[in-house]
Amino acid sequence: MAREIEGVLEAALYASDLDAAELFYGTVLGLERIARHDNRHIFFRCGQTVVLIFNPAETVKPAPAGSLPVPAHGAGGAGHLCFRVSSYALDAMVARLSSAGIAIEADFRWPGGARSIYFRDPAGNSLECAEPKLWNL
Repeated sequence: MAREIEGVLEAALYASDLDAAELFYGTVLGLERIARHDNRHIFFRCGQTVVLIFNPAETVKPAPAGSLPVPAHGAGGAGHLCFRVSSYALDAMVARLSSAGIAIEADFRWPGGARSIYFRDPAGNSLECAEPKLWNL
């Protein structure tokens, strides 16, 4: 059977305060900002994936005439995103988050031995950093 889907190209989360999101994802997590469009969205590079942060109040609006025909979309409430972090870098991530005043909600090992840490972004999205072996990757 052919596998047309090769992986996840982008993942989206929603935050009404893009300034706080930009500070958190760019400074605290250290992701590279690709683009920001006013108060509508901000995009970050994350390895071979792009993390999209949309303002939900803006992305429900239809695209203006003459712009790219991306349909209105969005979500309400907090989402979840898991970042791939090697086992040797997890302690450094915990230290980075702690020094920025970000609470670690959980730090544990799954039954298969992979370690995960959970924390929240300023919009309340649940974020996780996990070893790739969580999914045998």
